Amino acid sequence: MIRLGIIGNRDYPDLGRVLQRLLSMAPALGADMRLEATLKDLAPGHDLPAVTPGHVDALLTLGGDGTLLRGARFLDGREIPVLGVNLGRLGFLSACGPDELEAAVRRLVNGDYRGEARMMLEGRPGLPEDPRRWYALNDIVLHKSGKARVIWLRVEVDGEEVASYAADGIVMSTPTGSTAYNLSVGGPVVVPGHPSIIIAPISAHALSIRPVVVGPEATIVVHADDDGTDRLVTVDGQVGTTLGTAESLMVRRAARSVILVRFPEMTFFTRMRRKLGWGLPPDDTRA
Repeated sequence: MIRLGIIGNRDYPDLGRVLQRLLSMAPALGADMRLEATLKDLAPGHDLPAVTPGHVDALLTLGGDGTLLRGARFLDGREIPVLGVNLGRLGFLSACGPDELEAAVRRLVNGDYRGEARMMLEGRPGLPEDPRRWYALNDIVLHKSGKARVIWLRVEVDGEEVASYAADGIVMSTPTGSTAYNLSVGGPVVVPGHPSIIIAPISAHALSIRPVVVGPEATIVVHADDDGTDRLVTVDGQVGTTLGTAESLMVRRAARSVILVRFPEMTFFTRMRRKLGWGLPPDDTRA
């Protein structure tokens, strides 16, 4: 019997209906469903165990890309397949929508899918004695606090200075995150099968500063000038913390990966065309 963990976003009005459909499928699939504690009221009459990283064989995320990113961090390094079910508008990382739910879950249970390993990033303060660690599937961003002004940044890769410049901040992303915030700040799209780290400035105050792609084993250190203002570190656009005025940020490839469920008919470039309107006007039916 396969143990399926379920994580969902209550902001989506269809969540309860989709969850009931999943639970009705469980006996026929031979699946043991385990539910996020905050969703138990949406499953009346079902005494389901709480989902924990060490006691599931696969994870279903019900919501949008943000829910999938939260699910990836929830697994805390455990490399099991994650099937994203998109209940929202874009859902670029998801494998299916609610209309394909039954077929997608059956294929997952039967092993009829491709598990795509996606690299993650590890971020930490520059001081080695600081125990804080952050893990991102999309990106780690260092940016200014509430004041509307640029900050001075100095970027090093493997101990060598790359550049110093003024900007609103800097985005360090995985190939998975290349179509997220990185894309918004003018960074390149990187195919997920090519591990790398993208360093993209946010609104750099210099025409000569452009995004840089470095190898997956690179260590990136970002220093910000000490002007008395705290810096903010945001992980996958969801988890935030503060760096002190004199602290640097170190980012490198994490030892852990995330396994995304993929089906052969939905390739990366197909997703690009359909989800992002890549190369075609939004109303073109050829996508």
